[in-house]
Amino acid sequence: MNNPQLNKNGKLQHLLTTEGLPAPILLKILDTAESFVGVTQRDIKKVPLLRGKAIFNLFFEPSTRTRTTFEIAAKRLSADVVNLNIAASSQSKGETMLDTVNNLSAMNADMFIVRHSQSGAAHLIARHVRPEIHVINAGDGRHAHPTQALLDMFTIRRYKKDFHNLRVAIVGDILHSRVARSQIHALTTLGVPEVRVISPKTLLPAKVERLGVHVYHDMEQGLKDVDVVLMLRLQNERMLGARLPSAEEYFKHYGLTQEKLALAKHDAIVMHPGPMNRGIEIDSAVADGKQSVILPQVTFGIAVRMAVMAILAGN
Repeated sequence: MNNPQLNKNGKLQHLLTTEGLPAPILLKILDTAESFVGVTQRDIKKVPLLRGKAIFNLFFEPSTRTRTTFEIAAKRLSADVVNLNIAASSQSKGETMLDTVNNLSAMNADMFIVRHSQSGAAHLIARHVRPEIHVINAGDGRHAHPTQALLDMFTIRRYKKDFHNLRVAIVGDILHSRVARSQIHALTTLGVPEVRVISPKTLLPAKVERLGVHVYHDMEQGLKDVDVVLMLRLQNERMLGARLPSAEEYFKHYGLTQEKLALAKHDAIVMHPGPMNRGIEIDSAVADGKQSVILPQVTFGIAVRMAVMAILAGN
């Protein structure tokens, strides 16, 4: 079956999910991002690669970190960036999502960055835009968040060098997390031999083992000898009904503390896609501790998003 993310030459046309993308494309994004890390450290943080290109941040769902890093990344590539306040736009007047996209396409858009609460929204837009327009999924429902997964892969490679001898644990609300799904697909494609998920049964998707992960319900067993700990935010806004007894009970069993982290390897790194709920998912002593690479993740995220946009614009 054809991959809707690739053009007829097998090059990246859209970035919609990490699922099904071959390892060489994922590695090309990571390698390209390496060159952009240096740009972000210059006094003049700009390169002319996307000069004259119009990039629309089309966020149908609230976001601060993702939207801001995409905007910064596009501006550092010298693109013209348009941020749309969807809540105050034509969507609130009854216009359909595709009509909105068609009207923006008529304004000579080159790229859409799409975030939506409904799974599949970015795929739908990608199927309807003209061939010269590119679409990046900035998060759709519970489905995918590919650039977050890619910046996580970049961070892991920066600190651990190689994917082929790692144990990685993803901890928390797997059921509602588009980040977790994208991380799992990227980790397995890049050759990580053991990916673990640690979660209460109520926060796990049915048959999650089919994704190639090892399931744990106990932090002590799940964290033993891991190299990377990927914490997840509790997605309270997506939960229907009570799936947890209390935040305090969740922290007791699944919150990352220094005592629990000590079960991992001594040089294990701790990551979190943000925003963090301190005292619920992660203790401040860990979030701000020497093994945390949470702030570098944010910095690397700009370089990774620059890389994705530059590759798409060049294909």
